[in-house]
Amino acid sequence: MSDPKDFVVLGRITSPFGIQGWVKVYSFTDPMDGIFQYKKWSLWKDDKPVGEFEVAKGKKHGKGLVARLKVVTDRNGAEEMCGCEIRMPKDALPDLEEGDYYWHQLEGLKVITTENVVLGSVDYLLETGANDVLVVKATPESLDDAERLIPYLVDQVVKEVNLSDGTVLVDWDPDF
Repeated sequence: MSDPKDFVVLGRITSPFGIQGWVKVYSFTDPMDGIFQYKKWSLWKDDKPVGEFEVAKGKKHGKGLVARLKVVTDRNGAEEMCGCEIRMPKDALPDLEEGDYYWHQLEGLKVITTENVVLGSVDYLLETGANDVLVVKATPESLDDAERLIPYLVDQVVKEVNLSDGTVLVDWDPDF
């Protein structure tokens, strides 16, 4: 059986679109239509795999996206796909340039200041428009129980990401 930890969520099927098996897709990729670079989607519901589905066609529609999966040919089939997460095995994601990271790689890393103060661990990231933000939750070894929002500004705030050590070094005042 597939382990959910080996997959990353790329988006979600939200609702049927029309009567020919098309579905509306909410994408977490950047750009949003980057989800269509993956020709096979692993669909999951309630943290369990539903199956792999080949994308017949996908396109922007208004402010969102629509897609048709090859084996889904009518609205009833499209309705069955609603609520499914679109996942991809982590090892199938393209390699990034040196110093770039997927968000899932940053989640769970210990956040330490340049003064060697442990702030907690990265719970998740937010996209604010101006910049991405690390949401840092307290851990037993943290300075305190505070949740912190730290801008993910490389070189300005984030000094180093070390995946092998599981740490993010930040120039951040814990009292801020």
